[in-house]
Amino acid sequence: MTAHVQAKPPTRRRRGTVRGSLLTILTWIVAFAMFFPILWMVFTSLKSERDAASSPPTFFVELSFDQYAGVFSRGIAPYLINSLTVSVLSTVFVLLLAIPAAYGLSIRPVKGWRDLLFFFISTRFMPVAASIIPLYLILKTIGGLDNVTVLSVLYIGINLPIAIWMMRSFFSEVPLEIVEAARVDGAGVRTEIIRIVLPIVAPGLAAAALICFIFAWNEYFLATILTASTARTAPPFLGSFVDGRGQFLAALSAASTLAVLPVVIAGWVAQKRLVRGLAMGAVK
Repeated sequence: MTAHVQAKPPTRRRRGTVRGSLLTILTWIVAFAMFFPILWMVFTSLKSERDAASSPPTFFVELSFDQYAGVFSRGIAPYLINSLTVSVLSTVFVLLLAIPAAYGLSIRPVKGWRDLLFFFISTRFMPVAASIIPLYLILKTIGGLDNVTVLSVLYIGINLPIAIWMMRSFFSEVPLEIVEAARVDGAGVRTEIIRIVLPIVAPGLAAAALICFIFAWNEYFLATILTASTARTAPPFLGSFVDGRGQFLAALSAASTLAVLPVVIAGWVAQKRLVRGLAMGAVK
């Protein structure tokens, strides 16, 4: 017998095409709406202060990079370096601690692993503002205020629970048959993690690293209260463009653009692994 494949009616095919086109147009509209504030910030950074403060907004104006020169002359470079230092240091140490912890909670589960998972996430229940006074007094007593290393340690404590939960989700996706085969061949725990498991979950590792980096880079509250000048990062520096004399929108937009660039570059470099990692680590 010859199988006959029933073709879809032309009307149904047209409906599918129209639906696909409408979905594509809607996606582009949503993407543009999400990207428009960034585009407007960059455009405003190229204006003069007078044009940036005009109402209604002006579009056909003379553009220049004078605001960026003014931001650098105001001394944004040390703040960007501090942000990069604390973000990279905290991210590296968070991953070094989160990988074995998540491995012990997924592939080699320890006794009471559910209670441990709850304990890790429970550390995020209390707002940071509720602990800022005792934290400030302790750091003042030991001389830890306005210190890049201390700020990095605090960011490690903030991001570590998130990284552990994410990495555990990624490790749970690893087929246990691969790990068991490595054990049969005599692989130890270190070999299992470094040579077997980590290459499989590399996209998830990139996703966790990028999220921890972004959280540390954008943190404002602790960086404002616990630092003064030596360890102050970029987010508190941006607030200095709004004072009693008014809002310097063009200069603030230029400084914000410079502050956003490292995160954008990191996301662009890791975009393929990031998308794959977030899909791999989906919570079941």
